[in-house]
Amino acid sequence: MVRLIPRDEKFLDAFIDDAENLLAAARALEAMLTSYDRLDERIAEIQTLEKRGDEIDRDIASRLERSFITPFDRDDIHGLAVQLDDVVDLMQSAAETCVIYDITAPTPEMQRLAAILAKQGESLLEAVKLLEGFKGVAPHLVQIHALEHEADALSREAIGRLFRERVDPLEVLKYREMYRTLEDAIDGVEDAAEIIEGILAKGT
Repeated sequence: MVRLIPRDEKFLDAFIDDAENLLAAARALEAMLTSYDRLDERIAEIQTLEKRGDEIDRDIASRLERSFITPFDRDDIHGLAVQLDDVVDLMQSAAETCVIYDITAPTPEMQRLAAILAKQGESLLEAVKLLEGFKGVAPHLVQIHALEHEADALSREAIGRLFRERVDPLEVLKYREMYRTLEDAIDGVEDAAEIIEGILAKGT
């Protein structure tokens, strides 16, 4: 089989680095919302990973500028790199929101959404690792979509419960913003999966 991503261009290696960085950020966010201690230290870790994601994004953009022939559509390369970077940005935003909004304790739904995000990150990394030969990618993308549907239902229920059970309007706004940011990150991983699906469709 003809190699999808030429080794000399190292696009595959760069995307694997990007997906590994995303997964590390997701796991760091999950750990933060699970233990909810040493917040400044944990946020700093996620901020460092976000900066690393920016570096990888710039590296991919630089490779793209240097390449006359690309392994697949230029827009897809650019779009996937930007999408992965945006997801890590949202993770950083979620972590920082905990301190900015003075959230005293995460809800079980927040913890569950972070766990879903980490699971998506695992599936995304496996999908990216298999991009070179196409085979075996689809089940990981299906899992990402299933996790997004689970998160969507969980987020709707969590926001509804906020309005039913919390009297303080400010508390409602704070927690709703957290749910929305986490869900946006989860939606972002699904968007990355859809870009990969487009790459597969064009290559088969």
